[in-house]
Amino acid sequence: MKSFYLFALAAFTLSLGVNAQFIEDGFETYTLGDMSLQNPAVWSTWSGMPDNGTNILVVDDIVSSGVQSGYIGPRLSQADVQDVLLLLGNVSSGDYTVTFDMFVSGGSTAYLGIQGETEDAGMGYQGAYNAGSATGISGIFIAGNLFFNEDGLEPGVFRDELADETGIYPEDAWFPISFYIDLDALTYEITIDGTLVHAVPVPFNDGDSLGAINFFSPDANTNFWIDHVDYYEGSLAGIDDFSPTNFSVYPNPVQDVLNIRTVTSIDAIAIYDILGKLVLTTTPDTISSTMDVSSFNAGVYLVKVTIGGASKVVKVIKYEN
Repeated sequence: MKSFYLFALAAFTLSLGVNAQFIEDGFETYTLGDMSLQNPAVWSTWSGMPDNGTNILVVDDIVSSGVQSGYIGPRLSQADVQDVLLLLGNVSSGDYTVTFDMFVSGGSTAYLGIQGETEDAGMGYQGAYNAGSATGISGIFIAGNLFFNEDGLEPGVFRDELADETGIYPEDAWFPISFYIDLDALTYEITIDGTLVHAVPVPFNDGDSLGAINFFSPDANTNFWIDHVDYYEGSLAGIDDFSPTNFSVYPNPVQDVLNIRTVTSIDAIAIYDILGKLVLTTTPDTISSTMDVSSFNAGVYLVKVTIGGASKVVKVIKYEN
């Protein structure tokens, strides 16, 4: 029965016509310390062994919101390095967006990469088999060498070496970063703190599939945190409107009144029961809306919020009055 319920919920959510969301991770459910094998389908390492000591660390010292985040620290030696992969499923068509909040401490460095096809976890180098390397050590780089404060000489400067373009980010502060990858056009675009880095979409360096985002410790001066990781099917348009800092639905579970708060005017709200029946709809055209759900039967409902042509579906549980 539970399996049928989950299948029906997933199928109905897709039928609402919103962009599919594959990953939504705020690090809140993990045990502090090494990610290791806590979620190997999402968090792995370049070696393909999530528990080899090079995975992301779950910490509670600096967070975007909530109480936990992910941390990449200094590279103290060739062996003592974090080389993390956020696994994206080796998709080969369509367009996708990865977003997360990032914090780079003042004067510190950070490194990211967009990886092509990866291998299965535990099967050697997760960084992807490269036709030019029998071991796969080299990996397939859609875009490598994405530096923050490269070599400690450019504080506050993001540099995409493939595109030979730069952007600006705030030090000692959280900022959003977004990757838009178009697998049909084989191009990517990066947005830093709300500003698009590239004048035009950048052609892939190599490969034709999207496998992972690489988080790496380039040197002994590396200190950066990430939080609120989201991976969507579709473009950047409208997604920032639904970031945790810009969008909230509360309380959840709810008994009488459901509140929806945004920073952008809400075009429409529709609430469906689990069978797909529309039970309430409104077009508030305001940044906040209050919904009276006191007459609803207890159970699970899907709240579809539309802002600027983009939509997000939130599962809400209704208590018995």
